[in-house]
Amino acid sequence: MTRTRTPGISRRSTLALMGAGAMSFAAPWVARAQAKTIKIGMPTILSGRVAQLGTSSRNAVMLEVDKINAAGGLAGRTIEMVIRDSKGQPQEAARVARELVNTDGCELLIDAEASSGAFAVHEVARDLGVFCIHTNSETSALTADPKQQIPNAFRTARQGVHDSIVGGSYAAAIAKAKGLKKWATCSPDYAYGRDTTAEYTLYLKRFAPDVEIISESWPKLFQPDYTEVVTKILQAKPQALYSCLWGGDLTSYIDQANIYAMFGQMEVFAVNMADYTALTVVKNLPKGIHSGNRYIKTFPGTAENAAWGDAYKAKYNEYPTNWSWENATAMMLIAEAAKKANSADGKKLAEAMRGLTIKSPFGADGTVTMRGEDQTLIGYAIGWGTTIPQEPYVPEVKAGDWKTILELEAEWKKSKGYA
Repeated sequence: MTRTRTPGISRRSTLALMGAGAMSFAAPWVARAQAKTIKIGMPTILSGRVAQLGTSSRNAVMLEVDKINAAGGLAGRTIEMVIRDSKGQPQEAARVARELVNTDGCELLIDAEASSGAFAVHEVARDLGVFCIHTNSETSALTADPKQQIPNAFRTARQGVHDSIVGGSYAAAIAKAKGLKKWATCSPDYAYGRDTTAEYTLYLKRFAPDVEIISESWPKLFQPDYTEVVTKILQAKPQALYSCLWGGDLTSYIDQANIYAMFGQMEVFAVNMADYTALTVVKNLPKGIHSGNRYIKTFPGTAENAAWGDAYKAKYNEYPTNWSWENATAMMLIAEAAKKANSADGKKLAEAMRGLTIKSPFGADGTVTMRGEDQTLIGYAIGWGTTIPQEPYVPEVKAGDWKTILELEAEWKKSKGYA
């Protein structure tokens, strides 16, 4: 069951349109702790250029909610999703999150915002003490920085520093083999773009010390025209380019850069390319773009992952995305934590979730773990490969090693003063 008030719902959706409840309490989740139905609020982006972030997040959540409710709900309580459109605006994300709890009576929050809105929702969770899972924000500091950490907030989104360690190592090997010393970067001008680019270049230079960054471009989030950015990069004449543009921004950038034949003039490393939200939308997908896996049903190459991807496509007539698996994982963890705690109470769920390992179609070894020390997800399948313009899109993915990831992450935390 779900409630929503947004113009961004697709015709394929089965969500019922219902009005918001009017009752408000200082701590409404306490007052309704014994209710048969449990409401879970979900602020996300359901309109504008990156609406697919919200629709694919919502679709994945509903796929799992249907399974959980069919099996008896959370500790016997039927889940009702209450989903709101933040329009990609941080202030609106915060307002919506607060309203979901105080007005709509939601006891748990799934924060399906991009990083720009996730930090705002995080402060609402801090203020209200409500259980919250961040499902889309990859900015490392959200959970790595002790100043951000609160006992009631978790993250199932992949973390930027993890991708940067694996991606930096992968790119360094290619840089050494091909003599790629002059690099440019092009990433969105906000926390995720700047932080992730800094982390990527840190590890690229660690593994290939001869690399030099000769040009940086920082287009605004949702920027419509990339002509100036593309020409700046071409004028710099780098041998390689790194970008963490994503969603509609990435596809628009590639379509516009194709006009200048940019991808034949340099090696391109785009961490967010290997995701169906980009692979199936770009008009003329260039061959040979290096990318981190986001979501493709062939990596991990297991029957469980392929079956999950096929089930999603069968229900929604489109492929899942990176945001899909991250949001599905949130619901899988909530369901297992509720079984462990024999309760759907937010505080009990938080206690049960710390350190929890579950079976997962998205795990590197068939499992993922909610690490207790910073309440962020580890063990998910992560790797890099090279794209081709037709399925399977990324035929070979070089998997990252979690032992190495964790060792280098620990060093990084110390260098940032996080440990």
